[in-house]
Amino acid sequence: MKSLRLFGLSAHETLWFRASFAAIFTLSITASGHAQNSPTQGSTRAAEASASQKASGTVRLPAAVLDEYKIGGQDLLDITVYGQAELTRTVRVNSVGNISLPLVGQVMAIGLTAIQLEKLIADRLSENYLQDPQVTVFVKEAISSRFTIEGAVGKPGVFPLQGPTTLLRAIALAGGQGNLGDLTNVKVFRMTTDGKQDTLTFDVEKIRTGELEDPRIINDDLIVVNRSKTRAALRDSVLSDVLSVFNPLGFLLR
Repeated sequence: MKSLRLFGLSAHETLWFRASFAAIFTLSITASGHAQNSPTQGSTRAAEASASQKASGTVRLPAAVLDEYKIGGQDLLDITVYGQAELTRTVRVNSVGNISLPLVGQVMAIGLTAIQLEKLIADRLSENYLQDPQVTVFVKEAISSRFTIEGAVGKPGVFPLQGPTTLLRAIALAGGQGNLGDLTNVKVFRMTTDGKQDTLTFDVEKIRTGELEDPRIINDDLIVVNRSKTRAALRDSVLSDVLSVFNPLGFLLR
């Protein structure tokens, strides 16, 4: 078998790959039996996970995210006008993106931040009814707030933002690091307020040890966990060695 030192791996990674080799050898003997005994187990778990994600689609946003969150369809808003109890109410954004308020009428809320909507409502009220109205908008339920994670993780997909969510928590929600994941080079793609895309790079290994701060994930973030080229190359080498054990004539096919 090829020496693991040729790949420049640390002692920890060397132990990991030795364990992987043993696991591959064991699984090659038992895999067929497990497949026959539980053919629907994987699909059942996938269905349960999907149902759980759908059930948790309604979330509450943390205060730190509200300034950047853009209101979406079906979001529930608490709107308060200071000193005007009859104008204070909870409303849901309709499918068109509007909300309806006394004295103001229909207001297009979708696509605005809470601060932008506060200003719009205050401007409408100050035109004919109130002098210098103080309006507060709070996103009580965010139906459309979510992030996407793909690449070398256990369960890539789209997840709802549930409370304050950091990069470490987002990766955990996606099933953690995949076998070939490179956590030293994790990308976060984020849309800015002017419609451009920022690309942020994080070393999650240093975040885990406390050397770097765990960044906050916000609405519409796309997280990409890249594959480790070293681990992928070594995996291919290990698999090749395993196959040569079971097929001594395999070298003829190379």
